[in-house]
Amino acid sequence: MIVETPSRLHITLIDLNGVHGRIDGGVGLTIDDPCLKIEVESVECGITTIFSNKSQMIPGLMEDYSKKIEGATSRVVQAMNYTEGFNFKVDAAYPPHSGLGSGTQLSLAVAKLITELNGDKLNANELAKIVGRGGTSGIGVESFENGGFIIDGGHSAHDKSSFLPSSASPASPPPIIARYSFPEDWNIILTIPDVERGVSGSKEIDAFQKYCPIKLEEVEKLSHLILMKLMPAVVESDLDSFGTAINSIQNTGFKKIENKLQNVHIKRIMGELRNSGAAGVGMSSFGPTIYSVTDTNVKDVVREAKNSIKDIGGHVIQTKARNHGAKFL
Repeated sequence: MIVETPSRLHITLIDLNGVHGRIDGGVGLTIDDPCLKIEVESVECGITTIFSNKSQMIPGLMEDYSKKIEGATSRVVQAMNYTEGFNFKVDAAYPPHSGLGSGTQLSLAVAKLITELNGDKLNANELAKIVGRGGTSGIGVESFENGGFIIDGGHSAHDKSSFLPSSASPASPPPIIARYSFPEDWNIILTIPDVERGVSGSKEIDAFQKYCPIKLEEVEKLSHLILMKLMPAVVESDLDSFGTAINSIQNTGFKKIENKLQNVHIKRIMGELRNSGAAGVGMSSFGPTIYSVTDTNVKDVVREAKNSIKDIGGHVIQTKARNHGAKFL
């Protein structure tokens, strides 16, 4: 049994003030590439993971994936009272800690494979609760289930009382309040510079605790921008308005903090990509992945993306939105 998952761009968190009794909220987009492909077979006992393309795996990826696969499997086995073991084979992967949501996609893929193998039909939300994903944003969970352009409604203060990233939050995935098909003729260029992620692990927790709550006027400004510019632009396929909204979001609310804490190359690269003609340029989650959205001038943007990282290393991926979730192959 094989499953292929998408990846996702996390455009912004919405409300890290909480004055109205909810926190978090997120905006994101499901994308085709990079993707994760993983196989599973049932065995008598134990958990093993092999990788079909070891030579193409970046340092640390196999160890990171193996730990997450084992952790997700253990959670599912315990929750569902399964007794057998599982062998996993990873056929395609993408870098962890890059802002593309590999942790959620990997955990959900493992959970989906195991439960389907045992004849149990659980949706992504149910699986996320078992494997402990979606504690801050619901974008990755909904990307796995349905894909598309997604907005979630955050968590009630009764369910989550403090500002924490998903890695440190036990909260259940938040409700999805909007989901639209994204224009498939728009091109998305990912620039993933070979720089250390500005914030992760304990530093990410510290960032939430240090900078939150965000000022209410920042949250209101961001909410207005999302509701009256970003969302209509997707529905009406208005690339210019969408790009303007994405550019503005980079300097608003918690996204401004996320950008502030990055390696100096991130800001430089984003500026160069905008100058190359990309309609909108943003950073996904805490980075370092930068995304550019454009239509007709793809070659110019790709060329600039490659030029922008020639001295520091990294890679460039040209992809599209994905308006469906994970699929079995």
